[in-house]
Amino acid sequence: MARKGGERKKAVTRSVKAGLQFPVGRIGRFLKKGRYAQRVGSGAPVYLAAVLEYLAAEVLELAGNAAKDNKKSRIVPRHLLLAIRNDQELGKLLAGVTIAHGGVLPNINPVLLPKRALEKAEKEAQSPKSPRKKTEKKAPAPAAKKTPKKKTAADKKTTAADAEKEAAAAAAEEEE
Repeated sequence: MARKGGERKKAVTRSVKAGLQFPVGRIGRFLKKGRYAQRVGSGAPVYLAAVLEYLAAEVLELAGNAAKDNKKSRIVPRHLLLAIRNDQELGKLLAGVTIAHGGVLPNINPVLLPKRALEKAEKEAQSPKSPRKKTEKKAPAPAAKKTPKKKTAADKKTTAADAEKEAAAAAAEEEE
């Protein structure tokens, strides 16, 4: 027997209409039951679902990249933490959030590093690496022996001035 008004159309959810994966109806229900306002418009749950879906996709993409960098195929809380803290905007959004079993960002204060490693790190940071391959490097030519030159009074003055400049630079660096 046929219905009076004809065949019933198949129901289409608001999530499908909006092209979203997150449930618009459920978010609308939470907005109403949460008593955030007396009335909730029809567009509010759609917009909120879209924003939540975007944030989830962004975090999952960055966490997936972190997992890949660590040669893992499964995202764990550590990867979530690394993804969030290394992204400036997400880090600001979730600044006060603690992620269980996330750990901390790897960071060693330069003061704690040994002197040689510190000098090496400064040199690498200042000079960009050359695009030359290792095979292209030429061996340094043997230097001819030089006889030691006697220092004059002018040379002594310049070395003393250079030493003062270096001491001032070191003191300024320690203040930072």
